[in-house]
Amino acid sequence: MKRSIKNLAFIAIITFLACTLVASHGINRYQLRASRQSIESCAIAPSSDPREQKQSCPNAPPLKVSPTIVPPPTPNLSLPEKDRFLALVTYKLPTLPTPNTYEYTLLRAYGAAFVIQEAGIKLPSKVVFTSEQETKQFQSNLNMSKVNNTNNCYLQKSAADALNRARAEVHISLKSGYGASDCTRSFATNLRFWNKYATATTLQRVRQGAETNILGVVAPPGSSQHLWGLAIDLGVSNAFQEYTLNQNGWFRTVEKDSPHWTYLGLPPEKLAEFGFMNKVVGGVAYWLTPL
Repeated sequence: MKRSIKNLAFIAIITFLACTLVASHGINRYQLRASRQSIESCAIAPSSDPREQKQSCPNAPPLKVSPTIVPPPTPNLSLPEKDRFLALVTYKLPTLPTPNTYEYTLLRAYGAAFVIQEAGIKLPSKVVFTSEQETKQFQSNLNMSKVNNTNNCYLQKSAADALNRARAEVHISLKSGYGASDCTRSFATNLRFWNKYATATTLQRVRQGAETNILGVVAPPGSSQHLWGLAIDLGVSNAFQEYTLNQNGWFRTVEKDSPHWTYLGLPPEKLAEFGFMNKVVGGVAYWLTPL
């Protein structure tokens, strides 16, 4: 008798658990179906009134949108160096300057950085800024980082990190010592340097294409790579310093301006693939645009 009661109790417990599981499964299926129908109805019949849209799907989960990642372009080695370089530049500079214009002259002299592949690096949408306000607007969106052991010397983070790695391997001083003027500059500082070495007549001759030597001394107002946070003036005096900078993506890219270094973020062996020309002037090696 006792055994029968135990058997009946066991069967009752099993039956109760089974019913509970079935009921729970049914509820979950109902909830999932209801949730799906709710989301589908939100997607199928959106309201034209933003207020109604917010109220119609209060429990809908947030939509996850994956960003579209556009890979950087690969150099087309079948193209001549000039065409290869320009094809890469258009990735960062959608509207190329017309040849034989002032802007094209500036691209030839200072446009090396437009082939940078790193996603974190920002570049301007044109080759020359027209005002302090325009320059500040661009610079306000940059991710800046300080160069170690300097006085307010800041560069875009990738450039600063690479320079810090190089300076950790070998001593490399800034041209002026530790000053901020060697690094990222304001439009006003660019203009001040221009007025120190050139005149309004000089600028007019550059615009006309009659003067280019000055570009290796000072950049016209609004066109300096220093405005982009990708250039620095350094006191490099030996081959090991130069080698270390090159291995960390820093190169001389402005002809006859030997203290001026530009961050490209590329290994030296890749520069020719990107169309750059290696030119030695006065015993100093430069990597110049092929324009």
